[in-house]
Formats: sequence, C-alpha cells, structure tokens
Amino acid sequence: MIGRISGILIEKQSPELLIDVNGIGYEVLAPMTTIYKLPALGQSVTLHTQFVVREDAQLLYGFSDKQQRALFRALIKVSGVGPKLALAILSGIEAINFVRSIHDGDTATLVRIPGIGKKTAERLVVEMKDRLKEWQVDSDLPLMAAANPQPAGQEVWVQEAEGALIALGYKPTEAAKAISAIKDPVSSAEDLIRFALKGMLKQ
Repeated sequence: MIGRISGILIEKQSPELLIDVNGIGYEVLAPMTTIYKLPALGQSVTLHTQFVVREDAQLLYGFSDKQQRALFRALIKVSGVGPKLALAILSGIEAINFVRSIHDGDTATLVRIPGIGKKTAERLVVEMKDRLKEWQVDSDLPLMAAANPQPAGQEVWVQEAEGALIALGYKPTEAAKAISAIKDPVSSAEDLIRFALKGMLKQ
C-alpha cells in the first residue's frame, strides 16, 4: 500500500494532480479541501494517500493530513458510499464541519453535498456516529470560512472550476449557476470552486 507520496507538483486539473517522484509521474485524486492548500506548480508537495483497487482501475487518493485520510477511509466503509462520493463529500465540506454534522444529526447540511440524498444522509449519521465519537468538535464554533482571495479573474478559471464541480458530481447547469452567483473577488479556479461549494451548502 502507498501511504504517503512526496514529490514535485507538475500538473493540477482539479480534482486530479500529477506528482513527479524521482522521474515517475503519479496521478493522484484529491478533495478540493486539500487542493486549496497546495503550493504552486513546480513546488514540492507531500500528501497522505489511500490506494484503492477496483475491477477496472487502480486509483491513488491524496490528502493534506492524516485526519482527512482517516475520514475518507471511514466514509468508504459506509454502505452505498464509494471513493468518488467520499471525495465529493470531502470537497464540499471541511472535515471538522462534516464531523459536527454527524454528531448533531444535521442531515439538512449533508444533503446539500452532491450525490447525497436524504436516505444517504440518514445512513451516514447512523453508521458514522459511533466511528466518529472520538472526533471532538466545539458546537459553539462557527463553520470554517474560506480565506479571502485577492481580486482578479480569467475566463479559463471558470472553465476549470466548472469542470471540477462536474467531476465532483454536480450537473453542468448546477455548476454554471453556482459559479455565476459568486460575487466575491477571486484569484484562481480554486477560489471559484471554494466559493461555489460554500454557496451551495448554504442553499
């Protein structure tokens, strides 16, 4: 099993990354909450990983910390939740906020994440409550807000952001609508994705 990968970030097409490790390029799938924290292309990066083998593919998932990876591992053990949906969950909500939703039985927040309907949200609460009982959260703390970006903008960011949201499970019309609703200044495609996901969670 590949538990960690360190190398040079050479490509980033959210949610897919390409990391050069001594001349070998590893394709890694990462949640947006990890991608937000990545350095610029050409810089060194270290990710905690989970190797998933399917009948038709072998996939490597990368995470910014062990907590995210532990949550991913817990998610894919839930009935009806595979790696793709687990990635969408971790992209749509910060780990600490997801854990809080599970502790509080807050299915209303969970169903705003792409791919999660009412029954899946209820199943997540039931099956994960015991698994996450050691994850302590402060219910009085506000939901974690996105960092303030610097003003800028390019059409290519919109295309990249829409592609990433579609890869995470949103319909093209939903992705376009969420991005067009953003009023905050942005400085990258990741900013657009961050604000779009944040906006859809508030709907």
